Amino acid sequence: MLYDVIVIGGGPSGLMAAIGAAEGGAKVLLLDKGNKLGRKLAISGGGRCNVTNRLPLDEIVKHIPGNGRFLYSAFSIFNNEDIIRFFEGLGVALKEEDHGRMFPVSDKAQSVVDALLRRLQELGVHTRTDTPVQTIEYTDGQTSAVVLQNGEVIPTQHVIIAVGGKSVPHTGSTGDGYAWAEKAGHTITELFPTEVPITSSESFIKKKTLQGLALRNVALSVLNPKGKTVKTHRMDMLFTHFGISGPAALRCSQYVVQTMKKFNTQSVTMHIDALPDWKEQSLLQDIIQQMKNEPKKSLKNLLKGIVPERYFLFLLEKNGIDGAQAAAHVSNELIRALVKDMKGFTFSVNGTQSIEKAFVTGGGVSVKEIHPKEMSSKLMKGLYFCGEILDIHGYTGGYNITSALVTGRVAGMTAAQHALAPSY
Repeated sequence: MLYDVIVIGGGPSGLMAAIGAAEGGAKVLLLDKGNKLGRKLAISGGGRCNVTNRLPLDEIVKHIPGNGRFLYSAFSIFNNEDIIRFFEGLGVALKEEDHGRMFPVSDKAQSVVDALLRRLQELGVHTRTDTPVQTIEYTDGQTSAVVLQNGEVIPTQHVIIAVGGKSVPHTGSTGDGYAWAEKAGHTITELFPTEVPITSSESFIKKKTLQGLALRNVALSVLNPKGKTVKTHRMDMLFTHFGISGPAALRCSQYVVQTMKKFNTQSVTMHIDALPDWKEQSLLQDIIQQMKNEPKKSLKNLLKGIVPERYFLFLLEKNGIDGAQAAAHVSNELIRALVKDMKGFTFSVNGTQSIEKAFVTGGGVSVKEIHPKEMSSKLMKGLYFCGEILDIHGYTGGYNITSALVTGRVAGMTAAQHALAPSY
């Protein structure tokens, strides 16, 4: 059978691309090397699938620090509100949670996957799983065929590459698409892990002193070697046996990678403000006043609850303060040092976990070589890209999946239009 459009990759962007192309009237084949479609969707959002985010588009773009502005053209065709309408039209009721995150009411990612698969079936999209692709053939500046690893050649003039990046490889994202893009003349910008835990060899990390401790609503910053703040994220964080994790750390991770590369250094400094709503001087005065009011009370009991106990005891020890001492016996100098650490404990980090452990891949097919309103290649006729293979990356919170679904939809619609246009 001759196919108008072949989509390679059955993740969020590939499923959406296949639906978009089929709704546009194209005969579509969807290929995936894994044994089932939608594997990345099924595990996303902790198995609940954060399908998109309801924040205004400008806010969404701000949460996609890797080339988010490139998406404005695609958003003019299909945006986050359209994603919500699309899923509700498929019978998947959605609900809004904190920071605009949208989840299925069922709290089950599988309900999202099932709805997409049902739609593919309704539209008559042919799907083949366990079908790895070897390469894509190009002839005279036009896509001409997809070659499978078993040697089978499937002729087509329109191919959508939706195979993801290199993160979460057990879902099938192993970077296969970069070679096919390069073969067509595309530039692959340097790949790096984003949304990934940060590593440190500080002694308190190695000794697991704070392992498992969560700090809520702190301001976590990455500093450059000159001591200037590169980026701050105010969220929760977690100390681990290898470094730090949790939302604030994940969001800071790409800035750790970029700062180390930019300054060609083996480590960078991070800074934790555990009490971001307090000014340092006010906090100091407040504590000193409390100590004057209750001079006999032990410092540990007097300041109980100001920061989590384990963190408080750690900072006391770091500053050589005996928490059991009566407040009256602790010098203002020691208190000043303690407050300084509560407002700005600094420690060294030496990188992040690997790209395979990252939630998101930074880098990819250069967006300068892609038509932003079409997701089509500027270099090869009949070639389209969508999802994480592109050099677009966002924070967690529904931003990457929004990018995947929007670029997938636009790629599918465009491929169908071109495939069915008599002159293309």
